[in-house]
Amino acid sequence: MGLPPKASSSIQLVQLSPRIRRDCPRLAVMNGGLVCDRSSSTRKWTASAGVLHMKCGELGCPCCPMLRAVRCDKGSVISSLLFCLTALELQSVDWQISFNEQAHHTDKFSSQELIVRRGQLIYMSLTLYPCLSCSRRVTFTASTGPYPSESAKTKAVFPLSNRISGTGWGAQLLRNENDVASISILSPANAPIGRYTLSIQISSEGNDSTLILGTFILLFNPWLQDDSVFMSNHDEREEYVQEDAGVIFMGRASYISLIGWNYGQFEEGILNICLSLLDNSLNFRRDPATDVAHRDDPQYVGRVLSAMINSNDDYGVVSGNWSGNYVGGQDPRNWNGSVEILKQWQMSGFRPVRYGQCWVFAGTLNTVLRCLGIPSRVITNFSSAHDTDKNLSVDVYYDPRGWPMDKGSDSIWNFHVWNEAWFARTDLSPSYNGWQVLDATPQERSQGVFQCGPASVAALREGNVDWDYDMPFIFAEVNADRITWIYDAWTGGLKKNSSNSYTVGKYISTKAVGSNSRMDVTGNYKYPEGSSQERQVFEKALGKLKPYTSSFGATSTRMFRREEREPSISGKFKITDILTVGKDVNLTLMLKNLTSDSKTVMVNMTAWTIIYNGTLVHEVWKESVTLSLGPNEEIQHPVKIAYALYERYLKADNMIRATAVCEISDETEAVVERDIILDNPTLNLEVLDQAHVQKPVTVQMLFSNPLEELVKDCKLIVEGSGLLLGTLKIDMPNLRPREQSQVKFEILPTRSGTKQLLVTFSCNKFSAIKGMLPIKVVE
Repeated sequence: MGLPPKASSSIQLVQLSPRIRRDCPRLAVMNGGLVCDRSSSTRKWTASAGVLHMKCGELGCPCCPMLRAVRCDKGSVISSLLFCLTALELQSVDWQISFNEQAHHTDKFSSQELIVRRGQLIYMSLTLYPCLSCSRRVTFTASTGPYPSESAKTKAVFPLSNRISGTGWGAQLLRNENDVASISILSPANAPIGRYTLSIQISSEGNDSTLILGTFILLFNPWLQDDSVFMSNHDEREEYVQEDAGVIFMGRASYISLIGWNYGQFEEGILNICLSLLDNSLNFRRDPATDVAHRDDPQYVGRVLSAMINSNDDYGVVSGNWSGNYVGGQDPRNWNGSVEILKQWQMSGFRPVRYGQCWVFAGTLNTVLRCLGIPSRVITNFSSAHDTDKNLSVDVYYDPRGWPMDKGSDSIWNFHVWNEAWFARTDLSPSYNGWQVLDATPQERSQGVFQCGPASVAALREGNVDWDYDMPFIFAEVNADRITWIYDAWTGGLKKNSSNSYTVGKYISTKAVGSNSRMDVTGNYKYPEGSSQERQVFEKALGKLKPYTSSFGATSTRMFRREEREPSISGKFKITDILTVGKDVNLTLMLKNLTSDSKTVMVNMTAWTIIYNGTLVHEVWKESVTLSLGPNEEIQHPVKIAYALYERYLKADNMIRATAVCEISDETEAVVERDIILDNPTLNLEVLDQAHVQKPVTVQMLFSNPLEELVKDCKLIVEGSGLLLGTLKIDMPNLRPREQSQVKFEILPTRSGTKQLLVTFSCNKFSAIKGMLPIKVVE
């Protein structure tokens, strides 16, 4: 209720009196005016004409010191409008959401709640009765978490003043007109992020009135130099904070491919889910007050999130599965983005979503980091080592028949995907600020929990493996040596066949700023392979990890490589035809005699379908052959793996590993290995008209069945931030041999700009065929 423009009769007094009597029971209405029943001589205020001011009067009831009258601008006549300070009423709060969110770069969020960034002014307007200037003292309280505390910096009490000074919370009165107070509020650049409650307290003559103004969400601020996540480059900020779609690189070092990923950090409900992630963490459940206080630090938040994205140990988001059997969940290759995953996690009551693999964990973590305001990107490391014993070597075992042996838990993944987040490391020197590795894929426990990072990329390059966090494991992922061992059936022992220091950590990749091109960041992680700096850093790291190294680990690989006997033959598999699902795989084994003596070579070959992390699925082919090599001769032996042999066992990765163990006089001379990837048929996508905001537009998809057999259980999954709400799932009819299918569907763009449409086709013969289409949307 606003102030009346005019008080001309006692009728207005009678209308106001019920509220006043409720708050000041000593007052009573008498003869149309207000009286105090405790006064020794009854005083009565009557109505007078005049324009009202909001200036405090000198006169009032002696029994009720809270009671004040408002002076009239016509002399000393007292108007009929009286009010009590205990009856403070909030008429309205204007959070100025549009203005604030544009200024704070949060206007892309789909939310009705105010979302702002720390260390930056927030503007708001309050309509109060009585107005602020009628009060003696005004303070605000901002609090977050279940147990707000000033000592923990999760609660701040700060006065309204004429100017904001210092680096803490502050409030300034900008204007005060017609009962409307325009106020600016400043949060510290190191305030904990999260949802805050803001209240106002008005005090006068020992009496306080408190009103809750509402809530707002405070995020990290990469636009602010004083914030630890500050990123100075405009284009990089736009890419690593504001971009809601991207690509993730996959495949193998010699065959790099990519898929699109919908991060969707601004989609409706995603920010609330990200905050729920923090509130479901082990840290929060053990000690909520301390956990919330530590949310001022992106280093802490990033580590917590690396644990929460996987479902191990806690109520995390995604359940990992590398078995090749995804019954009861979704094949990880079928996900197009993070939005559906996060919403499914929330809607299920925070039960893990099934299933994910490394790029799913990384894509989802990237969404959450960008949503909370931490600049981040997705990194792919090809030939990525999984070193479990901290000896900087990965041991691979074969028997003489060419069968891989399961001895030890080390492995080399064709690729592994993690995240980099950008922030200052307050626990290290400034030279180690910037990109920090975070890995949400549950591989090894860290401090008893499946979490990994943050690890400074700059520190990794210098071999500082004794620093926090998880540096030895990540250093090995990009630097470990690969050692091949052959099992000796006669002695029951192992013999080292070969070692290679150039295999691991190849073509470390991320999406380029402003395009879907691949940007190589290998040089950020290590010096050039074979350089003196690279050898020095490796030996430095090895020295720091000496307590963990084993007798046939990395120590014997680089430091004593000269003691190894040179092999007499070499070999490799060569691809001789296009590799496509549905066709036979044709390879050539090329063997070369490295000596001037003739050699008779017994070759045992096998082929297995595998998952990208090296997990063996099923042996699909084997062959043994004896080959003769003249002095320095090179020969070629054809290899054919029929489609009928591998079709039942091929997984969504479309990977087959061919291995040849070559023996001369019962002595293993060479182990030849190659992982091959079979191409899927392609999806052809086309938008049939110009896309406009809030206008349906049709997209056409064409797919041809390349097989000579019926394809069943065909489904299409469509997703894209700014192009459609949620995920579109379309059931398609069966496809006859060599038949082409045409599917048309509508999307409804909600935002202008170039958006990314992602499509996945799956059926009983093809697990996940990906399509990606950029669509320009205009107003």
